[in-house]
Amino acid sequence: MKLKPVVNRRHFLKSAAAIPVFAIGCSQLSKSSAKRDAPGAFTRRVRPGDPAWPSAASWERLNREVEGRLIKVQSPLAACQNAGSNEACSEVLRKLKNPFYIGDEPGLTQNLGWIDAWTSTPSIYAVAAAKTEDVVAAVNFAREHNLRLVVKGGGHSYQGTSSAPDSLLIWTRRMNSITLHEAFVGEGCAPQQAPQPAVTVGAGAIWMQAYDAVTTKGGRYVQGGGCTTVGVAGLIQSGGFGSFSKNYGLAAAGLLEAEVVTADGTVRIANACKNADLFWGIKGGGGGSLGVVTRVTLRTRELPDYVGGVFGTIRAKSESAFRKLIARTVSFYVDRLFNRHWGEQIIFQRNNSIRISMVFQGLDRQQVENVWRTFFDWVADSPQEFSIEKEMIILDLPARDFWNAEAMRKAAAGAIVSDDRPGAAQGHFFWAGDGDQAGQVLHGCKSAWLPASLLKNDQQSRLADALFASSRHWNVSLHFNKGLAGAPAEEIVAARDTAMNPAVLDAFALAIIASGGPAALPGIPGHEPDVAAARRHAREIDKAMDALLKVAPSAGSYVSESDFFERSWQESFWGANYSNLAAVKKKYDPTGLFFVHHGVGSEEWSADGFTRLRGTKLGRKDR
Repeated sequence: MKLKPVVNRRHFLKSAAAIPVFAIGCSQLSKSSAKRDAPGAFTRRVRPGDPAWPSAASWERLNREVEGRLIKVQSPLAACQNAGSNEACSEVLRKLKNPFYIGDEPGLTQNLGWIDAWTSTPSIYAVAAAKTEDVVAAVNFAREHNLRLVVKGGGHSYQGTSSAPDSLLIWTRRMNSITLHEAFVGEGCAPQQAPQPAVTVGAGAIWMQAYDAVTTKGGRYVQGGGCTTVGVAGLIQSGGFGSFSKNYGLAAAGLLEAEVVTADGTVRIANACKNADLFWGIKGGGGGSLGVVTRVTLRTRELPDYVGGVFGTIRAKSESAFRKLIARTVSFYVDRLFNRHWGEQIIFQRNNSIRISMVFQGLDRQQVENVWRTFFDWVADSPQEFSIEKEMIILDLPARDFWNAEAMRKAAAGAIVSDDRPGAAQGHFFWAGDGDQAGQVLHGCKSAWLPASLLKNDQQSRLADALFASSRHWNVSLHFNKGLAGAPAEEIVAARDTAMNPAVLDAFALAIIASGGPAALPGIPGHEPDVAAARRHAREIDKAMDALLKVAPSAGSYVSESDFFERSWQESFWGANYSNLAAVKKKYDPTGLFFVHHGVGSEEWSADGFTRLRGTKLGRKDR
């Protein structure tokens, strides 16, 4: 069988070691054939070595159908197996610090795993889809041969949903076309839908590409993700937050139309007028569960004049001073920052400091200075209690330049890191603060939407006390742009018409408590994960979140930044919307072709997605 290589010949030869032992797993253990429990429904998917595994001739037929775009996947980390110090391995580990490189490799994921949860493992084959017909062919092949199917666009998944051993991967990276519209109307929606400015984006595009087209070149704004290398389609399906969500709402709420390949191989247009239930489901129902999204069309907005940020670190010189600093920060947020202009984070740290990384839009520098003056003066007036650990900096620039690499280098060169590979797309960069996430191994991650009721005058002290107690165990980051309380009323209404957990509507912030380590994988000498340390960190993260949840015991969690081990995930991720999502799943994927960890309908399957569980009922809580 002649398959197109995934990398150039020189790189391939350097990486042509056997697939790492950690990527083989059960494929050499399972020899039984697949079994059906009903027409079209299997109790077990097939693996390599099973009698029902597709023959070489079958794979070659698929390869012809997708015009040579079927590839045999191999992780570049194969070069490190049993040779952790060789030149090829060192080069791969160096490249793992570049998220653009990771995204261009079908055998890698942006995170390399989560201790005791999952390890990034390449699929057996991938269809490097270049058009919708390629996706249809792959979906049909997986359904007909009862294969474990995985979909990868940007590959940013803490839960490991774009990685699975013994699977067929639909890799959409090459489907990255972008088209701007001055007056878009959804298919079948005329005349009830007014034309509006929009952008159509292929499923494999990342937000850096979308912002370059819409903002830098087009002079408008599209609500998307903060991290430039996140996939556009994946973010939309998870709900999606960006730095300016407090003003522009959920990314999913800006979806006007999507093209989706469902489990029967049908290409469907989903919008408010056609397949409206599927349209609602992919707006926050989680990626990879309802179908393969091949393109999305999103509304675009007018740009504000200016955007920018306020950055710095303040340290308290005692625990009592830190309590005072937390309380003051909370009250300052309520008085001056709890509005449509401000987003991003304030981190409450174990070393009795707060790290400020706030971003604004729609204000000029003088207005920003006026907002923060009283807080900075308050800190400066108490040198015996507080010190400025990192100088407070205000950055502002025209909004059109926010994703313009050349302009950013002039304004704040240290804030961005360019894709430094030979031949890389000019202007591609990622935020320096996101660099540690490339190739990381997670130790733990928990999130919780904090209700706006905690900002009331009689509740602020409880919130401050909980933040202090939580920070004794681990750093606590409040992502203010990931809660919609304080957003314009029309954005709340739009978000209500998505599958997201309604808790987001009344949340002033998403609290995230997480930890990770550098690139590491089992079987790579000198680069294996420190499992004992990771488990210690995970226990402290648990304690930190338990302390915070004392003031928000029923808080929901964001599906994209959540605990892999969440037990009541249906309620936590989607709340009252889960039963409707389950109905959409049953309608468009009745046999469960699409499976992701803690995705809609996953309670019907084993943890690896290979075995259907008897006696399960879609929609039941997995407790």
